Amino acid sequence: MNKPWIGGIAALALLVASASAMAGAFSKTYERIPGWDGAPMGALVLVPQGQGSGPFPLVVMPASWSLPNLEYLGRATQLASDGYVVVSYTSRGFWDSAGQIDIAGADTVEDVSAVIDWALAHTPANPNAIGASGISYGAGISLLAAGRDPRIKAVAALSGWADLEASLYSNRTVSQQGVGLLVGAGALTGRPGPDLAQISTRVAVGDYDGAVQGFLPQAASRSPASEVAALNARGTAVLLGNAFNDGLFPPNQTIAFFNQLRGPKQLLLSQGDHATAELPGALGLPNEVYTATTRWFDRHLKQVHNGVDAEAPVRLSPRAGQWLEYPDWASVQQGTTRLGLSAPAGLLSPTGGLIGGTASGWQSRIATDVPTLADSGVVLVSGLLQGIGVPVTTSIPLVNRIGAAVWVGAPSSTVRRLAGSPSLRVTVVPSQSKVSLFAYLYRMDAVGVAQLVTHAPYSLRGATPGRAVTLDWPLQAAAAEIPAGQRLVLVIDTHDARYTDASDGGGTVTFTSPVATPSVLNVPLR
Repeated sequence: MNKPWIGGIAALALLVASASAMAGAFSKTYERIPGWDGAPMGALVLVPQGQGSGPFPLVVMPASWSLPNLEYLGRATQLASDGYVVVSYTSRGFWDSAGQIDIAGADTVEDVSAVIDWALAHTPANPNAIGASGISYGAGISLLAAGRDPRIKAVAALSGWADLEASLYSNRTVSQQGVGLLVGAGALTGRPGPDLAQISTRVAVGDYDGAVQGFLPQAASRSPASEVAALNARGTAVLLGNAFNDGLFPPNQTIAFFNQLRGPKQLLLSQGDHATAELPGALGLPNEVYTATTRWFDRHLKQVHNGVDAEAPVRLSPRAGQWLEYPDWASVQQGTTRLGLSAPAGLLSPTGGLIGGTASGWQSRIATDVPTLADSGVVLVSGLLQGIGVPVTTSIPLVNRIGAAVWVGAPSSTVRRLAGSPSLRVTVVPSQSKVSLFAYLYRMDAVGVAQLVTHAPYSLRGATPGRAVTLDWPLQAAAAEIPAGQRLVLVIDTHDARYTDASDGGGTVTFTSPVATPSVLNVPLR
């Protein structure tokens, strides 16, 4: 690490911090903090000045994947002006921090405890009021550290993961766009360790499936879900914030983790993609998620009775500025509407219905690996646009029925609200041992223009050709309004550019609906 670059970080920190209007004074310095093994971590340290003698609550903020410690500077200055000691540091292996990128391995997690040790020795930090917070990589690291270090009393984890396998290998399907983005960014901004180097080598030759499958044995130990028992035993206060369209860490795995927590907890799901809902707040701009984060730390580190205890633990945002509140996730899922999949009919554009009740005894066949106009969009880009009101859009009449099965519901008589996790049960008969399926749920207007509400992949690997398989298939959580006159549409095909595709061309998938297990779509619709 060269000295001019270090000086540049410190100078920029001073410039940004001094440009902010502060409620209280604080000092700010650039430090080289020893990691657990002595490897220096580049850190920005902000300490309250003229706000009393302390001790002050401490918030440790590990930076995101490929981002430096400047990431949280705007929010850190606000916290410091409000009486917090803040240490925002670059995660191991990136930019100005030594060591290698170990994908949230033991070294990276232990660094959080080392940073806490340093802060307690060098700042007026309160050893009994310590929090950890981060976005993306920093969120996962914060949760892992809280599970292993009992000094951490509260966590705010934003756009993080809870289960790496469920994130990287959702329903046995790899997001090649997501993995490619992480690998490329890591190579450009850091020093890959053995695991990331192996993944990068496979990605370089297009073997995304092999890259992720080779890492899966390590996934559990890098997943906060493995720390649930420790978090619950200590009653750690956990706030989770994610986006509905997160292209790296989809929301369902975060919801499953939230449901297992027994201490104080909140879950905020916003529109947008990975980190797009929180990054403006990290820069110090007005932001609902970061407002909730600050209130969370005020309550659980400062012990301020600010009303957080009475707030709804689950909040979903169907659009900016609007929040739906629930006491728990089970309440979100209450009142689910069951829609049966009926037989697709029509010569040129066969289409089935989404009906009340069920329909059985029918079959409908599509060809594998045929592109259609149904698509989940581009990682980061599509979700970001969706967050500002520009969703992924297609024309249902133009969806290629050779490669896609389509079911259309009745027009809604009133404005309806979809909030929660839809799920699909469908029976398929593949002609090949491997096939990837992609389910898309749309809302369609009167002329057939449809906006994507949610989607999910599902890959069969090792299937018996010609044998029926019934899939219980959760779609990712969503929150959206269905205007009067619009229809829900379900599309299933076998090709999506976002994901790897286990399917080979020349095969078929037959959809059916046995009497014993009729094919149905369950939608949390009110």
